[in-house]
Amino acid sequence: MSGLNIIDKGAGHYLVEGDLTFATIDKQAVKSLNFLTANKEITIDLGQIRNTDSAGLALMIEWIKYCRAKRILLRFSNVPKQLLSLARLSGFDQDAHFAVHLG
Repeated sequence: MSGLNIIDKGAGHYLVEGDLTFATIDKQAVKSLNFLTANKEITIDLGQIRNTDSAGLALMIEWIKYCRAKRILLRFSNVPKQLLSLARLSGFDQDAHFAVHLG
């Protein structure tokens, strides 16, 4: 198990690395949405996620809801297959943030 890091790559691009699980997502991670307000267009690269579970999907949903409320365009790239499967199981795969990744 490794921690969760959100790395600012500049110009509204962020890289999430580590584990996106119940063990690594704490209240601080959920409440720390400030990085989402830096730009009007945000891309979050999830390609460096090692492990994930339903807490990872829940955090992504929180990011989506927050960005919608703030009128920020949010995109995900390199979404792990585990997260896409969880989105499909929960019926969330119809959301545009996930639908573009599903085949």
